[in-house]
Amino acid sequence: MKLLFVVVLCAGLNLCYAQQKITFGYDTAGNQINRTLCLSGCAAKPSKDVKEIEAVTDQDLEKFFAEDVISYYPNPVKEELYLKWQLLDKNQVLSIMVYGLNGQLLRSYSQTEGTNTQNIAFQEYTRGIYMVVLNYKNGDPKTIKVIKQ
Repeated sequence: MKLLFVVVLCAGLNLCYAQQKITFGYDTAGNQINRTLCLSGCAAKPSKDVKEIEAVTDQDLEKFFAEDVISYYPNPVKEELYLKWQLLDKNQVLSIMVYGLNGQLLRSYSQTEGTNTQNIAFQEYTRGIYMVVLNYKNGDPKTIKVIKQ
């Protein structure tokens, strides 16, 4: 019985001294922007480099489905979301609306007729989930869920 108690005690102490790591991320002004707690053997995640809008290729753009005509980059977004859509059958995008998860309209873009791209600034928004709604001329809206980091 004493031997079993000693083995359980040693195993418990070994788990207490397992690798624990806290990492902090800071912006250029020295403000803490993230904190990560790693318990016991966490591997570092590879960071996904965000490209400038001019460097975005069609392979970088995400689509809902393979046959969809709306593409966007990046998601999750930190500063700016790039939208691109195709104008099929003269069906133009009349407006783009950005909604918070509570349903509040945060921003609206209405000068989108004749264009097929739009940059949406997300710098001023807090972290969370947002809905971007594209309203088409035929009355068919398309909604994109965007995560702001």
